[in-house]
Amino acid sequence: MPEVPLEARGLVLGKFMPPHQGHRYLIDFARGFVRDVTVVVGTLSTEPIPGDLRHRWMRDAFPGLDVLHLPEDLPQAPSGPEDDVFWDLWRTALQRLCPDADFVFASETYGQRLAAELDAEFVPVNLSRDLVPISASAIRADPMAHWDRILPEARPYFLKRVAIVGPESAGKTTLTARLAAHYATVHMSEFARDYLAFHNDRCDDIGQIETIARGQAAGEDALARQARRVLFTDTDTLTTVLWSEHFFAHCPGWIVDLADRRSHDLYLVADVAPFVADAQRFHPEEATRQLFRDRLIHELDRRGRRWTLISGDWDQRFADACRAVDRLIADPAPPVRRGD
Repeated sequence: MPEVPLEARGLVLGKFMPPHQGHRYLIDFARGFVRDVTVVVGTLSTEPIPGDLRHRWMRDAFPGLDVLHLPEDLPQAPSGPEDDVFWDLWRTALQRLCPDADFVFASETYGQRLAAELDAEFVPVNLSRDLVPISASAIRADPMAHWDRILPEARPYFLKRVAIVGPESAGKTTLTARLAAHYATVHMSEFARDYLAFHNDRCDDIGQIETIARGQAAGEDALARQARRVLFTDTDTLTTVLWSEHFFAHCPGWIVDLADRRSHDLYLVADVAPFVADAQRFHPEEATRQLFRDRLIHELDRRGRRWTLISGDWDQRFADACRAVDRLIADPAPPVRRGD
């Protein structure tokens, strides 16, 4: 076999819907074979996962490679061996993006004809797909079952998010951490608690509310790629809205809009519990905390959010929460989309 010149370029074409470990093997194989690799993400406007999102995933997953987007609604399969129009369309589109391909790497037999059209050499890569036995269609059908095969960059799209919300002193922090440990995943703590600890445990102006809203959202999104199937969060942006209205009689519109967009897949509403005082709790009276719980439930209902009330002693609350989360994970409905 002749030595492959270092300046040779390889082409990998795919839908990456979503990108998975089989795709990583294919692309890593190509990178080990030639110095330069172009990855083309071919998408259709009618496909269930947006093309620009898949393109972004692939750019994030393979920094340093030429990852290009082909968003044209091209035919997806030739009508037969004599369908020259099909191959003309694809040859023209790919030569525009990658005019100097020396090799085409693929795990499907179409790669042979595509390579010939591009005047390149076809390199078959594990056509049996037994080395990394997974497919994008299997992941779309049951992402929870194939979680570890999804590339981390795409996992937030399939991640189910659970917010633990409720009044003060309802055990939210403990329940959140306990659930994350039980489901072997990560959790987002309440950003406001750490933030206000540096401000004398007080929230004195609306600018602090804005920082809290940004911090809570940023923390959740930063942990999303590390989460395994489900991400638990202690409070959420809607809670920030309610506290802003409580302290300042209004909330900045952009935070309200953010709370509307950042819907979680499930809300566990922690019921009122015996009050334990600390520097950041302001309402020892049970009636006030009950009013906050009821207002929160009203706002969840008004937005059509999925929620369940968690009551009883701490062990009962944990057991009820686990049952609700188990139902969520088993639910074939896709997660709530947040534009991620």
